[in-house]
Amino acid sequence: MNKYFLSSLCLLAWHQAQADGTALTLPAGTISAPAIDAETVSLTTPTSAGSRLNLTAMDTPASVESLSGEQVRARGDRSVQDAVSRSTGISRTGTPGDGGTSLQARGFTGQSSVMQLYDGNRLYSGMGTVTFPVDTWAVERVDVLRGPASVLYGEGATGAVVNVIPKKPFAGDIENHVRVGYGSFDSQQQAFDSGGSLTDTLSYRLNLNRLRSNGWVDRGDASSDFISAALRWQASDDLTFTLAHDYGDQRPQNYFGTPLINGQLKDSLRNRNYNVRDDKQHYNDQWTRLTTDWQINDAVSASNELYYLKAQRRWQNAENYNFDTDSQQLSRSGYFGIGHKQEQVGDRQIFTFRHSLFGLDSQTVTGVDYNRIRFQLDSNSPFNDVPGGQPLDRYHPQSGYFQSADPYRDQFDSTTKQMSAFAENRTQLSERWSLVTGVRRDYVHVDRNNLVDGSQSDKTLTGNNWKAGLVFALTADTSFYGQVATSTDGIGGLISLSPSQQQYDLSTARQTEIGLKQLFWEQRGEFTLAAYRIVKKKLLTDDPGNPTLKQQVGQQSSNGLEASLDLQLPHAWQLQANAALVKARYDDFEEVVGGVPVSRNGNRPVDVPRRTANLWLSKALTDDLKAGAGVRYVDARYADMANRNELPSYTVVDATLSWQALRNTTLGLQVNNLFDRTYAQSQYNEGQQWILGEPRSFFVTADYAF
Repeated sequence: MNKYFLSSLCLLAWHQAQADGTALTLPAGTISAPAIDAETVSLTTPTSAGSRLNLTAMDTPASVESLSGEQVRARGDRSVQDAVSRSTGISRTGTPGDGGTSLQARGFTGQSSVMQLYDGNRLYSGMGTVTFPVDTWAVERVDVLRGPASVLYGEGATGAVVNVIPKKPFAGDIENHVRVGYGSFDSQQQAFDSGGSLTDTLSYRLNLNRLRSNGWVDRGDASSDFISAALRWQASDDLTFTLAHDYGDQRPQNYFGTPLINGQLKDSLRNRNYNVRDDKQHYNDQWTRLTTDWQINDAVSASNELYYLKAQRRWQNAENYNFDTDSQQLSRSGYFGIGHKQEQVGDRQIFTFRHSLFGLDSQTVTGVDYNRIRFQLDSNSPFNDVPGGQPLDRYHPQSGYFQSADPYRDQFDSTTKQMSAFAENRTQLSERWSLVTGVRRDYVHVDRNNLVDGSQSDKTLTGNNWKAGLVFALTADTSFYGQVATSTDGIGGLISLSPSQQQYDLSTARQTEIGLKQLFWEQRGEFTLAAYRIVKKKLLTDDPGNPTLKQQVGQQSSNGLEASLDLQLPHAWQLQANAALVKARYDDFEEVVGGVPVSRNGNRPVDVPRRTANLWLSKALTDDLKAGAGVRYVDARYADMANRNELPSYTVVDATLSWQALRNTTLGLQVNNLFDRTYAQSQYNEGQQWILGEPRSFFVTADYAF
């Protein structure tokens, strides 16, 4: 595809729009929002993740999925990652080292391949860590695009993109919602949501949420505080300004997993915490955004978003727990003290045209994106440890204190400048056929200063991405689609690339996908089916001729099938189900083991399950009483590239019950892990530690609206 194709389209669109005066409709999602907890989503809902053209899922030639905030909270999902991992083909892989937010999609894992956005904005991840948003209380909707999305959002989006949309100001009478909750492990919640019109032109939204828990492991205290505030001014019929600020402060349960004993998980160790007494895990995030939406004339609209992001993260832990089968001794090591300081200033300008192109109805979006990111890493590198590790009693581990022979000090800082230009177009080729295309050019320059020895290094990276997709509307309720899309991923977080990593290019990927989407049974049912193949090249692999060097020649591929079903059944039953099958493998990859290069060709990548499935069934028992239950299944995954250490599959059942006791008062009960399954949600230390899922727990809520 000619990379200048859409640029030419934009110029044609501008002249044609000026000539014929065709009206342009500004996407409704940028101006208003529904009242509190009133949103529902379907294949006919415009999605923010799959396109900038405000297309519905039915009109988008890609796999997109949306979850309403009301749906997420009704299921008892406390984090965005919990909610998203109920969607098709996505599983959790998070550990404390990446903020607990890492995900797997279509055979690709981690922050460098599964991008997470907040209100359409990306925090450039330093050292693979994202720690925002804090919880799901202030979530209006979560949109998911599976497959490559670099043409929309830049580097780091081969597996999927997850966009969390916060609750927005809305016009109308002021509505308030208060929640208090209490549950297992002394878990507590106090939350508040308020929104509505202050004047004829001024509206607001305010959300507060406070969470506390003693945790389900020893010394597992956790806390988080979140504030989300937005003020919208309708300056005129054609001009709107929205100022929003979000603040999160988290101290998660500081648990780095349960060690395996003789290669086996001992259920008696389930609640043990092997970390030190003076451990630290603290995340503080602040996001400020000023959005301007302007209907310039009948043919052209513009949207600008100026934003400032600030993140501070701190760890101080003993992270590795290894069991020696010969001595039958458990030891603790990995005394890591790490700190991140990050500031990001960015601006995105978008123009939207609705026009005629060669006599065909067409819509085009063009834009530019700029970011300047400052990042600093502090640590006790080179992490000289206790010789041989500190012996521990596996059943009664002494907590001890953090100890390191190396001082905690400044290590390096970097300044990254990112700029991109992008365009997207949808043209209605005929009554049934439509074409969606997109192009993007990214430029990134990184300057890095070593604060230990005073050395400097820099790197310039460029990325070119495109997509082309066809949609065939067989009927008004059935569409087939096919798409080819590309993406680029970094070999690490761009803003924290080491001098050795800076010599390499971005990894590249291409996906081919076909699919079917259908509304049926008088639109009481929805069904989607997708098949895809992704090939990712330029992986970083060991040089067979010199194991101390790296080369960028590796390849990884994945082939998969995905299906989802949503049914509104008789007698107030509702069913949502999905399943995914992926065959992922290293095609060209070598790992040095004991100084000898070993081929991993044909092996499955780490943390990738072959199969995932989810089901949620709910019923309105009476007008005031509702019940729901869900099943989550994740197949076995490997914890190492050799495919020797395996995490077993798991099936977890959750249940909910809500009762509208009074007109404005609702009581709720959430039970997680109903059958108290012991399972490994993710792994650490190359599979020597399993990060277990929470045991059976309950949480009772009382909601009052006024």
